This record gives sequence, C-alpha cells and structure tokens, in this order.
Amino acid sequence: MSLLPQIEQSLQALDAGFDVEAGQLAENIARYLLLIEKWNRIHNLTAIRDPRDMLIQHVLDSLVVLPHIHGPQIVDVGTGAGLPGIPIALARPDWQVALVESNQKKTAFLQQAKIELKLHNVQIMPQRIEQLEAKPVNTIISRAFSELGEFIALTRQWATVENAGCRWAAMKGNCTEQERRQVQAPFAIENTMTLRVPGLDAMRQLIIIKHEQS
Repeated sequence: MSLLPQIEQSLQALDAGFDVEAGQLAENIARYLLLIEKWNRIHNLTAIRDPRDMLIQHVLDSLVVLPHIHGPQIVDVGTGAGLPGIPIALARPDWQVALVESNQKKTAFLQQAKIELKLHNVQIMPQRIEQLEAKPVNTIISRAFSELGEFIALTRQWATVENAGCRWAAMKGNCTEQERRQVQAPFAIENTMTLRVPGLDAMRQLIIIKHEQS
C-alpha cells in the first residue's frame, strides 16, 4: 500500500474527531512525513526511517490524544521533530500550538515544516521550557520528554490563577507507580488513560495532571 492510502485508512481507524477534511489532513501528513524522511538523512531527527513506520509510531501516536486534551492554546514541550504538536496543529487548525525546542537543528526543521505545511497556527519557540514566561494556556503536553517530576518542575511557572483550568498531559509508554509518585502537591494526577494506536502493539498511556491551588 502506498503512503497516502495508508494514512487515510489509519485516520479512519483512529477516529479521533478531526476539525479538518480527512483527505486534506492525509495529504498534509504525507508531506510532513516525507519532509522528516528528507531531513533525517542529514540531521537524524528520529531513529525511525520509514515514513510508514513514522506514521504509526509518531503521527498516530500523537493524534490519539486529541479527544483527551483541550485547546485552543497548546504548549508542546521538547517537541523535537514536532511531535505531538505538528500533527495536532494539522488536525485542529482552530487551535494555536507553541512548539518548544532548544535544539537548533530541530528548530530549523520546524521552521521549514511550518513554511511548507502553511502552519499559520504554529509558533516555534527555540528556548528551554523553563526560560519561557507563562501565558494563558489550556494544555501543556509532552511526549517522551522527561519523567513526570521533571516535567512538572520545568513547567510549573504556568500554575497561575489565569491558568486555573490548565492541564499537564504527559504521553507515556507504561508509566510506573514509582514515577507517578513524583507528582506531589500542589500538583495531582487527575486521570490516567490507556490509549490504543491503530497498528501499534505497545502500551500507550496519557497522564493528565492538574494544579490544585491555581
């Protein structure tokens, strides 16, 4: 099966409630995957080389969280090649997605992806997350960024009265109880969801964290 039909079939199986026409979304995802493949030859953005494998392990793995997070203001911490932020931005053009990444080679790729995919709802922030000034946001998300304790420690400046409804969303494999205990007051785990990624035979969890005193 060629790449585009595989993407279309996978999106149908995912059924995550996209806010854009399915054919257009599939075409944009294909362009994104081929751009990663092109840059990967020089910059090693990801260890996964085949766009078909990237589709399952990166893009679908990113999009599966959509029904469980809230916009319209999203901050993607340690986004790397734009994961999960770019797939989310493609699927929800009505949301504003900030991609936080301090690695210069990766931010160069993100700038190119923003241009080629016409991602007007994406802002690239080439800084370390702890250096950013807090602003009103709805969801702070990370994928394979750090353990829960560090994730919270580096982003706690967003725990303000203005962000009382903000949630921290950590995308994980199988999060251990030991790691969960790193989340301490005034933060608390609000929900843990097991997610199914079509075509992926591996555990995926989404840990939702709230700040109880904001």
